[in-house]
Amino acid sequence: MGNSLILIKFVLVISIVIILSSCYENRKPESGEYEDEISEKIDKAHRDSVELAELIAKHDRFPLIEYEHVVIRDNKHLGEIREQFKLDKENPSKNKAFLTINRKERRFVKVGDTIVVPKEYFDDMCAYSIFPQYYHGARDVPKLILVSNRWQAYACYENGVQVRFAAANTGKEKTPTFPGRYALVWKQLVRKSSLDSNWIMPFTWNFHRYSGSAFHKFDMPGYAASHSCVRQFLDDAEWLYNWGQRGKLDSNDHFIHLTGTPVLILDVFDFTRPKTGPWFALKSNKDFVIEVPENPMEFEEAYIPIQQIPKTSRGILPDKHRYVVAEDTLRARGHIREGVKLTESVDFNEVRRKKKAAKLKSDAEKAKETQEADSKYDSDPEFNRQSSDTNSVR
Repeated sequence: MGNSLILIKFVLVISIVIILSSCYENRKPESGEYEDEISEKIDKAHRDSVELAELIAKHDRFPLIEYEHVVIRDNKHLGEIREQFKLDKENPSKNKAFLTINRKERRFVKVGDTIVVPKEYFDDMCAYSIFPQYYHGARDVPKLILVSNRWQAYACYENGVQVRFAAANTGKEKTPTFPGRYALVWKQLVRKSSLDSNWIMPFTWNFHRYSGSAFHKFDMPGYAASHSCVRQFLDDAEWLYNWGQRGKLDSNDHFIHLTGTPVLILDVFDFTRPKTGPWFALKSNKDFVIEVPENPMEFEEAYIPIQQIPKTSRGILPDKHRYVVAEDTLRARGHIREGVKLTESVDFNEVRRKKKAAKLKSDAEKAKETQEADSKYDSDPEFNRQSSDTNSVR
């Protein structure tokens, strides 16, 4: 670790010196003032680079943890793995690390799967994070959430220091979780989806008012599988629910745009690969650190296609044109693959209400027809006479 820090310092300083020296060579100084200016800039750049390297080193508090890759051979082996990593009150970090690193619940592990097993266990899941432990660009941001579709994970920061790392299962290809800047808006302890009341979502944190995208607890199969939301394990969902800050309200009690805890969704999931992710290729917790934007608060706001907005919300969209052109923009950037058709937002509650109403109407019409037929027979003298004759024969 010490050698890598020395290398960081050396590369940063040398790069700055080369750039500034080049500027100096292209301009002939008329006095010693310019030489002093260059010298001062080089000294400051050197001090800044050393300070940054020291901050990174200070917050790199976990050792190298090697990973083992295990293929589930058969049902017997599967049972052993599930037993080995069950929730144990005496060693909860073992279960939690297994779930976090593999991004899935134990019940979704099956024969033939490859799983990743760490050789050392920590209570703090930041030990296994693919996000930087210290984010210098966020040092002045009180709270910040970074989400990676590609790596199916998120991290929470306080003034640039990572305080939580968690697995996530984001949106599937036809209902993806689009990259860009968002913010937490409102929360609800247990929410039934406004589109489908059969979807029960504990610890919901909405981060887009109009699309309904939210963090919440739900099934974790280990890949991008949601309807544009960010699924989490229960303990992570509860922690985030208590930690995040909602949006501010204006004088009319309307949420002010992007005033809650900032949420940056950094990238897109690679849907060309099987239902696995790059985390299965990692050999240790130090193999990879995701690239983060230099200034998180200047990250571009998310483009969300209008068909991903429920029809009941489309009439109140601010800057509606941005939603109309969003799909073309995302396709041009390669965020939506050619040939993939996004799924229209469907209000399944409304669909069920209409089906129920149609059935009630149909049943009422049939009952009315039956009643009218019975009345007709009751009032028909010929029918009554024939019925009387039949009864007499009996």
